[in-house]
Amino acid sequence: MTAYKSSLLRLLDERGYIHQVTDAAALDALAEKDTITAYIGFDATAPSLHVGSLVQIMLLRRLQQAGHRPVVLMGGGTTKVGDPSGRDESRKLLTDADIAANIASIRRVFERLLTFGDGPTDAIVLDNSEWLDGLAYVPFLREVGRHFTINRMLTFDSVKLRLDREQPLTFLEFNYMIL
Repeated sequence: MTAYKSSLLRLLDERGYIHQVTDAAALDALAEKDTITAYIGFDATAPSLHVGSLVQIMLLRRLQQAGHRPVVLMGGGTTKVGDPSGRDESRKLLTDADIAANIASIRRVFERLLTFGDGPTDAIVLDNSEWLDGLAYVPFLREVGRHFTINRMLTFDSVKLRLDREQPLTFLEFNYMIL
């Protein structure tokens, strides 16, 4: 699809944000008639984000500028596990206090770029620890884990690359993708 009708997809296309879209026509139609709410997740392992997050941050800004609602999803819960992507070794485990301080610091970046509030297009910040911390592990594995196969999980770059380099991958890190 090349001629988008919604201001959101036209803007994203003009700015080079779109590479592949699943059902572009339906997304375009939805963005034209309704307010879309979309989230992007951010790691809380440091008090600041790196340049690799810039495109995602700008995408949330463009979403809001086009009249839609951005959600900044902070990984307070998943940070306790650690994303193995691009790593040769396990991340240092942080305390809850360290993670909370990192989230507060990162939030200040978003406050300069997004408008937060209670309006229909105002951004919100959520922390996935709010629901992940309350999961009972065995019931979680029974209800959610059964939908993931080890075969498929082993094909993900975050796992495959670590194993190909013969670097250790902990069971904790392996569970990151399920969370």
